[in-house]
Amino acid sequence: MSGVYGRKIKMTIFGESHGASIGLVIDGLPPGLGIDIDFIKREMERRAPGRNLLSTQRQEKDAFLIQSGVFEGRTTGTPLCALIPNSDSHSKDYSILKDNMRPGHADYSGKIKYKGFNDYRGGGHFSGRLTAPLVFMGAVAKQALARYGIVIGAHINNVGEIFDRKFDPLGEETELLMSLRQKEFAVLDDVRGAEMQALILEARERQDSIGGSIECMALNLPAGLGEPFFDSLESRLAHVLFSIPAVKGLEFGMGFGFCRSTGSQANDPLYYDGDSVRTETNNNGGILGGITNGMPVVFKVGFKPTPSISLPQKTINVSEHTNTVLEIKGRHDPCIVQRAVPVVEGVTAWTVLDMLLTADIDGEV
Repeated sequence: MSGVYGRKIKMTIFGESHGASIGLVIDGLPPGLGIDIDFIKREMERRAPGRNLLSTQRQEKDAFLIQSGVFEGRTTGTPLCALIPNSDSHSKDYSILKDNMRPGHADYSGKIKYKGFNDYRGGGHFSGRLTAPLVFMGAVAKQALARYGIVIGAHINNVGEIFDRKFDPLGEETELLMSLRQKEFAVLDDVRGAEMQALILEARERQDSIGGSIECMALNLPAGLGEPFFDSLESRLAHVLFSIPAVKGLEFGMGFGFCRSTGSQANDPLYYDGDSVRTETNNNGGILGGITNGMPVVFKVGFKPTPSISLPQKTINVSEHTNTVLEIKGRHDPCIVQRAVPVVEGVTAWTVLDMLLTADIDGEV
């Protein structure tokens, strides 16, 4: 399996949803980076399951054990290894799934790819449980990015047909992005947020699920970050964002809105603000030619509905080679989006830090 990614800062993730633990190894962190353990704990709690009826009732605290790479509160420069134990797996709920493939899941494709040796319990290595290490990595990266003055924040853009207000593409106050981290349901408009939560609970009552999207913003990135074509900032972010389970869509700036626009509507006029170059609009989401232009980087990530639903679904039994009907048991999220906010922030922070250190742009970690 491809569980390793990164250029300057490489991360390896490991484990399965119902194994003894999951975890990560981070290689390439500079020595001397201060690590705030309490901050990492708070970030992990944002993603943790079982907090309310909006998520799965699996009770995992996402507690972690740092095995190496940190000494007296600072990185040593050697690989940082962290374990996240699994403490509340109900593997018996998944015995029927050895042969009955869940629609919308990687059960069938994974069984073919790994010749039937994959761990199918709770989705195994394909599970959203493996996003916990991504949040840990992001919490470390956010602390490093703070030295550059870079702040990354995200909110729930929509659940179903209910939409939050959008970020101001020209930039939001740092305090606003930081405040979203304190919210259990990260929206800008709490009234619309309450409507989204009611919609999620309604889907749960119907034994169904619902999809949504997340909008993310990165403030204070220097101009010049990214390489054209294969190492553009968009390309690198797309790589990690599409690695998050259930992500099916991504757009930067206006995204698909460009397809309905003219050039005069889409282009961002430039002007001098003192010695700084700014744009009057930010339709391109802060990236041109794959390279940052100094404006806020803004993008949206689309998540499909949780495929594990309790309604009867048509599927196949691969051992008997027959068509069948499956009703999935167990504990599942009626909507993924609210727990995915820190995941999107986390992989964004990691990618930006990796590219900054690789590019050696002015600034110190």
